[in-house]
Amino acid sequence: MARGEGTAHPYLCREIKMTSATAPSPTATDSNVLSLRGITKTFGAVNALTDVDLDVTAGEVVAIVGDNGAGKSTLVKVLAGVHRADSGTITFHGSPAPIDSPSSAIELGIATVFQDLALCENLDVVENLFLGREINSLRLDEVQMETKSWELLGQLSARIPTVRIPVASLSGGQRQTVAIARSLLGEPRIIILDEPTAALGVAQTAEVLDLIERLRERGLGVIMISHNMEDVRAVADRIVVLRLGRNNGVFDVATVSSQDIVAAITGAAQNAVTRRAARRTSADHAPAPTPESSDD
Repeated sequence: MARGEGTAHPYLCREIKMTSATAPSPTATDSNVLSLRGITKTFGAVNALTDVDLDVTAGEVVAIVGDNGAGKSTLVKVLAGVHRADSGTITFHGSPAPIDSPSSAIELGIATVFQDLALCENLDVVENLFLGREINSLRLDEVQMETKSWELLGQLSARIPTVRIPVASLSGGQRQTVAIARSLLGEPRIIILDEPTAALGVAQTAEVLDLIERLRERGLGVIMISHNMEDVRAVADRIVVLRLGRNNGVFDVATVSSQDIVAAITGAAQNAVTRRAARRTSADHAPAPTPESSDD
């Protein structure tokens, strides 16, 4: 392929999008890709996670929500291999899969896009995508890397004018796209997105949510960490609530109300105030006592 063809991005990108839309997904029929049982992690006297369970199937977006200190970041780092769980089991496609390092997580097929994205702003899109994974024989194969970059971005229907633009010139949503595209290089089965819409505007947030839906359409399991309930309800299939490092509910987005989710996050249904209100309600609806009859 000639260099000039690699730079004719509008036509190449359209062609790739049509191809990827009709290509069958290799993971679309798989289920129970990732299962966690009894995951516990402590840091000294602090119990960051206690007996946490989690299941992720192919073609599903699972949102993990919780207040600050609920254990979301620790769980992400356990799955990414940054921290090793003190106890519990992790299975991948039904087989035990201990994750003790970032490389073991990547080899399993778990890719993580952290909130800071870890992009080099002075490098262009191609250089960021292939940083540390350069294609070369005797010298860098710039043409092949550029072609592969357009292919990855085309699969995500990305709106990036050219792959030779510095990342510093991209919007927040476009940077998130580059980070997600980089994670797809390893052909993962699970993608973890840590606060993917944080600090983004309305248009950029919509762009990222569209990306998440396209990942689901490809048959990937997506774990989304977020504080934004509107974003969660827009793309998630299930919501897993963590509270004080423990599971505090798993909800189907189609049937659960926002009030129920917030109650699970804050523990509002488990405090003295709500119990007192419940007692008052039951007392108000109690039948009035029947007066005793007397003889005239």
